[in-house]
Amino acid sequence: MTTTAARRRMSRDDRRRQLVEVARRVVVEEGADALTLGRLAVRAGVSKPVVYDHFGTRTGALVALYEDYDRRQTGLLVAALDAAERSLAAQLATVARCHVACVLDHGAEIGGVVAALAGAPDLAEVKRRSDERYVETCRRAITETDPSAEWTAAAAIAFLGAADALSEAALRGDLARDEAEAALTDLLASQVVVGTRPDRGRACPP
Repeated sequence: MTTTAARRRMSRDDRRRQLVEVARRVVVEEGADALTLGRLAVRAGVSKPVVYDHFGTRTGALVALYEDYDRRQTGLLVAALDAAERSLAAQLATVARCHVACVLDHGAEIGGVVAALAGAPDLAEVKRRSDERYVETCRRAITETDPSAEWTAAAAIAFLGAADALSEAALRGDLARDEAEAALTDLLASQVVVGTRPDRGRACPP
């Protein structure tokens, strides 16, 4: 089968995944400013109408790229938590390690996407949903490890801000990677209160 025929037979979902991956390579190799729908079409070897059909606008392509990044990083976090020791300390350290690793591995790439989306109404909603999923993943790891542990919504908001700040400091070289991980682990451990939630299923006293 020729390359052209293979492209023609690609399903819509596979095509979108291909375009998102090509968009990611454009951002990594050329920067987010280079990502236009025309450039994406050329790099993917498809016509412009195909790209427009999937994303509509450049903003749509950037949002799709951010959402793909979020899904991949959430998947890596869940896998790391599943593989970690089932102790609260180990789970918290895994959250911290994964957050720092995410920024160090992809911070420049995704930072360019976020900067390119600055002011776009879609970004705020996408980031809100992303933060909610991330916090829920972390909270589930905490409470499933110790059902008596509590991590408040206010603490989660503070954690997100500190996690990004510490990780970005490591990306700039202002902090060593292990320093950022240790500081973030300590912060998260200080936020989680253990022994305050009633055990599920416990009978009420007479």
